[in-house]
Amino acid sequence: MAISPLISRLIIPFTLKLLYASLRISVTPRSWNNHVADKGAIFTFWHGKMVAGWLLAQALFPEKKLVAVVSLSEDGRILSDTLEQLDFTLIRGSSSKGGGEVKNAMHEAIEREDIIAVTPDGPRGPACKFKYGTLRLASSKRCPLFFAEIIFEKAWRLKSWDTFEIPKPFSRATVSIHRIDLPLFESEEELRIYSTNLSDRLGHA
Repeated sequence: MAISPLISRLIIPFTLKLLYASLRISVTPRSWNNHVADKGAIFTFWHGKMVAGWLLAQALFPEKKLVAVVSLSEDGRILSDTLEQLDFTLIRGSSSKGGGEVKNAMHEAIEREDIIAVTPDGPRGPACKFKYGTLRLASSKRCPLFFAEIIFEKAWRLKSWDTFEIPKPFSRATVSIHRIDLPLFESEEELRIYSTNLSDRLGHA
């Protein structure tokens, strides 16, 4: 069911900011952000944690331009409306639609030293599994990839493919930042194995 632009452009952004401001968020380690001031990076979090993930990206990189990768689906339209009001620059598309343009836009964002924010298991899953494109980009551009492990102390969990979580107002949220410096992959098989191992390690987050 389509959602009115009035809701996606006004009500959802306002509600997200209000809810995020109420959360008691702690981030570890404190030194995670070293050596990113002069380069681009990729910031990731699971699709089911996006209620906090997008605004967390802004809070962690206040001096950087934030670029969000959003699908061309109806859900993506709602999300893009919301993120546009939150001052994100948008890249619209996915590996199945507009893949070449998306790839080029992401490369350009890294070269501009922007921060790309993306849910690496979106937009349709499988949940908590890194897709190859995000890892391939970080590897080829030699830029750091940050993964935010977000745990809500209290949350409503939807019966969706990503077990979408809505944190309860004023609850605690713990965030562990994992910096991942990817190797250069000599084959797709190496990339596949690396992606599987990384997803297994961080998939519980």
